[in-house]
Amino acid sequence: MTTLPIYNKQLSDLMAQLKERFLTHEPPSDKHDKAFFEMVKKETEPMYQLLQKWHQAAADFVQQREISVHPQQVQSTEENVHLIILHSYYIDIRSERYMDYHQSIGYVIQLLDEDMDRLEAHDGEEENNDERRID
Repeated sequence: MTTLPIYNKQLSDLMAQLKERFLTHEPPSDKHDKAFFEMVKKETEPMYQLLQKWHQAAADFVQQREISVHPQQVQSTEENVHLIILHSYYIDIRSERYMDYHQSIGYVIQLLDEDMDRLEAHDGEEENNDERRID
């Protein structure tokens, strides 16, 4: 579980960078341009690697605990991040829809962070209770 908070932070940072790109760049003049495609492929490969790691860590976390995020939300978030990555380069979606995806991703990451904090606090309380019983 220790890697999920790191992946959440990295994914949040990535979403902020992609949002900035979406808001400040113009759509490509030719969406079928091979050079543009190759540039997008090269730049997004590390993003997809991060997304794959995040998805695995989040799915494992959600399946092992009773928390507020459901496995389907993790899957949907992964799909939304895929869309955000592509739309950030091709800029071929309405701003409102882009922001909906962006907000949805942020919401799930926030819920995961809150669940991890809650569980960590709960585990800390149990450890303190165990120490008191020993004394």
